[in-house]
Amino acid sequence: MNAPESPDVADRPLVGEFLATGDESAFRALYRRHAPLVYGLVLRLCGNRRAEADDVFQETWIRAIAGLGRFRWESALSTWLCGIAVRCARELERRSVASAQPESDPAEGHASAGEPGVDLDRALAALPPGYREILLLHDVFGYTHTEIASLLEIEPGTSKSQLSRARRAARERLEGNALIFRDTDATKNRRSFDERRPRTG
Repeated sequence: MNAPESPDVADRPLVGEFLATGDESAFRALYRRHAPLVYGLVLRLCGNRRAEADDVFQETWIRAIAGLGRFRWESALSTWLCGIAVRCARELERRSVASAQPESDPAEGHASAGEPGVDLDRALAALPPGYREILLLHDVFGYTHTEIASLLEIEPGTSKSQLSRARRAARERLEGNALIFRDTDATKNRRSFDERRPRTG
């Protein structure tokens, strides 16, 4: 059985083709490969507010296209894209603070109250943006503290301490729900949000 292909092995020729010729099919292939991961992160960074998530997602790809020629492959392309997404979400958050108005529960209408997914989505949406970023990147999307430090331009130790505080805040919001955030090592496999939800028990 052949070993799984490294993401960089597949991404590099597509990036090279797009930069060299502007080949739209190469860009579409990159988009199909990375859009689900990036949008999943953006949606939860935005507290499940889809209109905001759509704006951040679009801006992420606009900046990615503009900056692709400067990407040096010091990280995976997906990691670089997620870093852009985090920065775009932060900028939107800052712009929204001054004009913030009460909104309906972002998890409302997606599932019945009391279901684990709803409880977790509500807990994430209620966290301060900085806590939400760390918790999502580490516990949901599987980034290591070293990778998070690079993405957020902080020290790995800061990432670890922020994660501990974020987990504590999330537990308080879950108020006795069986769901907890486990202190497990991050996996390199970028799984979907549903697959990475903490288990009950």
